[in-house]
Amino acid sequence: MRRLISFILTIAIVAFVLELYWEHSKTSVHAAGMQQAGTALTLPLRPNSVRFAVVGDNGTADSSEYQVGEQMQKAQQISKFNFVLMLGDNLYGGSSVRDYQDRFERPYKAMLDEGVIFYASLGNHDDNNEVSYAPFHMNGNRYYAYWQGNVEFFALDTNYMDGSQLDWLQKELRESTATWKIAYFHHPLYSSGKTHGSSRELRLTLEPLFEKYGVNVVLAGHDHVYERVVPQNGILYFVLGSSGKLRNGDLRNDSLKAAGFDSDRCFMLVEIAGDEFYYQTISRTGQTVDSGVFKRQAQAAATAPEAAPALR
Repeated sequence: MRRLISFILTIAIVAFVLELYWEHSKTSVHAAGMQQAGTALTLPLRPNSVRFAVVGDNGTADSSEYQVGEQMQKAQQISKFNFVLMLGDNLYGGSSVRDYQDRFERPYKAMLDEGVIFYASLGNHDDNNEVSYAPFHMNGNRYYAYWQGNVEFFALDTNYMDGSQLDWLQKELRESTATWKIAYFHHPLYSSGKTHGSSRELRLTLEPLFEKYGVNVVLAGHDHVYERVVPQNGILYFVLGSSGKLRNGDLRNDSLKAAGFDSDRCFMLVEIAGDEFYYQTISRTGQTVDSGVFKRQAQAAATAPEAAPALR
């Protein structure tokens, strides 16, 4: 009888170990498939985290945009991000039905078919009619805000930063109860790009509001490179204007640049889990060119003075 019980227990333990091995093997197969494709995800992929991708200056309709789209789809199959931020210059060269198809619908078809939502902002090469294009989810607005989990996103139109937009932004930021506040738009407040560089006028206008109301992360495009800027007064700034267009070798080596990549097209993956902002930037060929984690800073007091920052 004891031998029978021992035999049954042994069989049960072996079955349990085999099941654990099978589950691990399935995960390893997914990871190996991503590695073979040239992309190894480094995000933690924690339960209930907020996950998204970022593209900028993407709407070229050339082969590089399509290749970036393919890498995004591979990453989406693993990370399961469910939305994408667009930093402007969504459509270069036209606004016909065919242009929308070639520059957006076809490059990202696999993700669109999966239900991934794209939230656009306007760049200087965009037509204002894009605000009414349903898949961009602008709902007829040049600027707008929306929530995903405990994160509030503020999509701005830096082509025309008028008083109405600034009044709206200050009200939205002041009333926001979000744990994380992320602003994104086209023209960068900080950039080491040789062609355009930092928009100092916009910085004088927007940065005091970002600091006063506790914006955590700011993303912009316009310069056709990737750059992670050294945090400025507790805010993390990114430039990602190379998802379709590229200016090879256009980054300066200056004190602003924490990391950069200016030799190929790329996109960025983001995961927000608790007080941590994980980022991974991936090239057209699947190479990880930057990755890391940013800790959420303490919220600034809403009564802080709106002093203009020093120019850099």
